[in-house]
Amino acid sequence: MAAEIISGKDLAHELRLEMKQKVSELNDRGIYPKLSVILVGDNPASKSYVNGKKKACKETGILSDVIEMDSDTTEAQLLQQIELLNEDPSVHGILVQLPLPKQIREQKVIDTISFEKDVDGFHPINIGRMMTGEDAFLPCTPFGIITMLKSKNIPIAGKHAVVVGRSNIVGKPVGQLLLNEHATVTYCHSRTSNLQQLTQQADILIAAVGKINAIRAEHIKEGAVVIDVGINRLEDGSLTGDVDFEAAKEKASYITPVPRGVGPMTITMLLENTIKAAKGLA
Repeated sequence: MAAEIISGKDLAHELRLEMKQKVSELNDRGIYPKLSVILVGDNPASKSYVNGKKKACKETGILSDVIEMDSDTTEAQLLQQIELLNEDPSVHGILVQLPLPKQIREQKVIDTISFEKDVDGFHPINIGRMMTGEDAFLPCTPFGIITMLKSKNIPIAGKHAVVVGRSNIVGKPVGQLLLNEHATVTYCHSRTSNLQQLTQQADILIAAVGKINAIRAEHIKEGAVVIDVGINRLEDGSLTGDVDFEAAKEKASYITPVPRGVGPMTITMLLENTIKAAKGLA
């Protein structure tokens, strides 16, 4: 029996309708949620992502602006711009689009954004709060994954979750969020010598390595839930994930597609974090 598809696109649409109502209620109280995005350089992919975020903000009624800076911008200039946004009471969320030019230290930028406006969920204070189960802005992609699992009432507590990938943006935090939901979590990565043996034990398998067909049918336990975070571009320009989708869907109970899977949820949770910041809950 083929797996049930978890459509991030459909879930994102439902959540954004709810967010539109939340924003309207805040507007009635004189609060206008606003996201400021800083784009350094002219990376085409980054520009596309930023345009997507701007469109999503408009869809839900969140105010947004994009501050474009030249590729030769110095670290000091970027940090100064961030400080201006930190001090601006009309701005609730700040996002600096990654990657950054080589002259700018990514972690320094993340550390400079006020943790109360860190809607990406990357600031050390938010990461620390996430680790200890306190209220925090959660990293958007992991937050979206947990939301997708819960939308289908997929049990997490007591289940064995295997995360393939250990990035600071997805792999590490999604494992922590699964742990917070009482799953038993195993991390796998490029130096894991017995990958297939471990992934075959997974009740919930998260693939986040950025490699086409890194997860094939033989990696998947019958009835497992498979979440594909990978976004890889094929020669014909189409997108595919880290999972061999056609083979995997014959063994999994639930699976996310690429595209229209995790991707739309990442931007949606960014909007959720921005609304939360406007409410002053961080």
